[in-house]
Amino acid sequence: MSFTVSTLNFLNAKQILEEGLKAIANGEHECDLSKLEQVDSASVAVLLAWQKTARQNKLHLRFINTPESLISLASLYGVSELLALS
Repeated sequence: MSFTVSTLNFLNAKQILEEGLKAIANGEHECDLSKLEQVDSASVAVLLAWQKTARQNKLHLRFINTPESLISLASLYGVSELLALS
């Protein structure tokens, strides 16, 4: 799955979360974050929810092309290892 939007924040997090959950349910296991330009704490929450769902479904979800701003937020919240961002 890849993002078509450049912003993932509290305003659109619910919609993006649901889209990602559907993709994971359909077997998607890689998420390209290269288009993301604006993120906030809701972004980290969405990625954590996706990762949790993937693990519950015995899938290894991989995040690729993660923007530095999102890596910094995940590090700040102490969840970098849970998300395995690259």
